Amino acid sequence: MEKYFGSDTPKLGFGLMRLPKTKTGAIDVETTKKMVDMFMDAGLTYFDTAYVYDNGESERAAKAALVDRYPRESYTLATKLCAWMGAHDEKSAKQQFYTSLERTGAGYFDYYLLHALQAGNYRKYDEYHIWDFVKELKAKGLVKHWGFSFHATPEILDKLLTEHPDAEFVQLQLNYADWENPDVTARANYEVARKHGKSIVVMEPVKGGALANPPKKVQDIFKSAAPGSSFASWAIRYAASLEGIITVLSGMSSIAQMEDNLSYMKDFKPLDGSEQEAVRRAQEIINGIKTIPCTACHYCTAGCPMKIAIPEIFAARNQQIAWGQLEKGKQMYAEAVKDGGRASECIACGQCEGACPQQIDVITRLKECAVNFGE
Repeated sequence: MEKYFGSDTPKLGFGLMRLPKTKTGAIDVETTKKMVDMFMDAGLTYFDTAYVYDNGESERAAKAALVDRYPRESYTLATKLCAWMGAHDEKSAKQQFYTSLERTGAGYFDYYLLHALQAGNYRKYDEYHIWDFVKELKAKGLVKHWGFSFHATPEILDKLLTEHPDAEFVQLQLNYADWENPDVTARANYEVARKHGKSIVVMEPVKGGALANPPKKVQDIFKSAAPGSSFASWAIRYAASLEGIITVLSGMSSIAQMEDNLSYMKDFKPLDGSEQEAVRRAQEIINGIKTIPCTACHYCTAGCPMKIAIPEIFAARNQQIAWGQLEKGKQMYAEAVKDGGRASECIACGQCEGACPQQIDVITRLKECAVNFGE
């Protein structure tokens, strides 16, 4: 493989977006500490959080589990500034950096990202002069490397990289299920980034956990190709096998998930030819199943006036679409609406669609769910 920025970085990164929770819903810091120890003991070093994750608790957990317990030079820490969520003007947007610095106690960030640029929000970063701001932070030594995470079309990505050629890397949603998905345009975005010579951090390699439990026909392909391998391993190794990858973020939520990820990523080996062929056949099957492409990031739920658990409702519907398990889907739906609004109670305010990185037509999909769940 060619030498590129980040080529020497271990190819598994610890995404701190979906950390384990206690029964009260708080981040389980003690379990997180154990997971951090396992990750570091395996020689892995890349940790990723964001100002908006868990209302700031993810950054605080990074401090407690990582920063306070390991020498600063022994790991790399990434976080993000979200100009369209948690900010209402230029001053509050820029303040996110200093708040993140205080929450984590990291002293500086190895990687700093403009967060989740989409068609409806990327101009905010111009309006608030955030591109210049991160360059100033780098000049001061508060940021070592900067880039942005992206959820939009290849045309917008090409425009941004043309206008901001000094961005050092991009973070993209890349997984085998979305490679040719017209709503995600994973392959096209990857190709644009590489055309501009940019290294890539991969997010959502397991598609919000969906590829850890893919449709049965896909499972059969992978079981036949490698009986002892987890389904998640196929997704993560696929992404890590691409050219120009800095690291692949896995949002691990349990010690078991950490153990599984480390079993094949501690000494990472790219997919070989026969494994690539197995993935290609899996892609053909998945491309024929039109599930709701939700990754359960929960950006949509933060401002929902009806308190609708949108990702959980979509997961229930996908159980029916992908698996044909109608009763299981109904059970999941009943659990999803137990403490919040029902799909039929959506008032079509559009807040969710403006926040959705996957560009899902949430309002229409909720109507579909309401009909299929008998409302």
